[in-house]
Amino acid sequence: MRYYLDFEKKLEPLERRISEIERFYDTDDPHYSKEIQYLQKKISKFEKEIYGELTNWQRSQLSRHLNRPHSLDYIHNIFTDFIELHGDRKYKDDPAVVGGFADFEGTKVAVVGHQKGKDVREMAHRNFGMAHPDGYRKAMRIMDMANRWQKPIITFIDTPGAFPGVGAEERGQAEAIASSIYFMFSLTVPIITIVIGEGGSGGALGIGVGNKILMMENATYSVISPEGCAAILWRDGSKGPLAADALKPTSYDLLKLNVIDEIIKEPFGGAHRDWGQTFRNVKNALSSNLQVLLNEKPEDLKAMRYDKFRKMGVFEENK
Repeated sequence: MRYYLDFEKKLEPLERRISEIERFYDTDDPHYSKEIQYLQKKISKFEKEIYGELTNWQRSQLSRHLNRPHSLDYIHNIFTDFIELHGDRKYKDDPAVVGGFADFEGTKVAVVGHQKGKDVREMAHRNFGMAHPDGYRKAMRIMDMANRWQKPIITFIDTPGAFPGVGAEERGQAEAIASSIYFMFSLTVPIITIVIGEGGSGGALGIGVGNKILMMENATYSVISPEGCAAILWRDGSKGPLAADALKPTSYDLLKLNVIDEIIKEPFGGAHRDWGQTFRNVKNALSSNLQVLLNEKPEDLKAMRYDKFRKMGVFEENK
C-alpha cells in the first residue's frame, strides 16, 4: 500500500488513477494510453513543485516515510547468499536488529542493521526499529566473528533511537550501546556505515562507528528527533520544523560539518519513489568505498576510525 505525507497529497489521486487503469483496463487502448500520458505529465509537474526545494522538516519526514526501503530490503537486493544470525547468546533474539553474513561482488561481508517493519504487525514485532540491549549484543557477536575471520562489516542505520523501556534499562541499555561503540573502535576490518532513514541518538551510534559514513540524501542523523527537541526546548512538539532547522540533521548539513563522508543520491522525490534506482545508487557507493578500504592495513583501519571520530566537533576560535 502506498503512503503519502501531507505535502505529497497532490500526487495521490493521480497515481491511484494510473494504478487503476493499469490494473483493470487495456493500456494499449488509445483512450487509456492517452490518459496515462496526461496523468504522468501532471505528476511530473507536481513532483517538481513538491520535491524541488525540500526543507529540513520535510526531509525529516521523508527519512521515516513508511514506503522507504529498510535494512532487509537493501540486504536482499544488494547482497547475495545472505545467512541471518539470531540471538545474543545471553538473553534473546532482538528482531529490531538484523544481521548475518553475505556476499557482495565476490567479497564475503558481515551486515548489521536496524529493521523497522512494513506494516502494523511487523512494526510491533520489530519494535519500530528501537533495539533492546540484546540487539546491540547480537550486533557485537556478529562483528566479533567478522573481525576474527577478517571480513568487512557493513551497517545500516534506521532507528528513532534505542528502546527506553524498563526492561531494556534493567538489562543494561546504556552499557550495551557504550560497549558496542567501544568494541567497534577496536576492530581491524573495514567498516562502512550507511544511514538509510532515521539516525536517532545513541541507538544509531551503537552500530555507527565506521571508517566511512555514508548517508542517503533524505536521511537524518541527530541526537534527537525534531519533535523531541521541540518538546524539550519550547514545551511544544508542533515546533518540529523550527527544531529541524536548528538541529541540522540532514545529509547536506552533516557533510558540511564533516560528520559524514558522502551523500548517496536518491531518486527525485525520495528513495520510496524508486527502489530499484535507490539500490543501484547504494551498491555503487558501497562498491567504490569498500575497494578503497580493502587496500588499507588492519592497524591503519583502526587508527583511521579513531582519528575520524576524535576530529568531530573540534573547532578553532579566531581572535
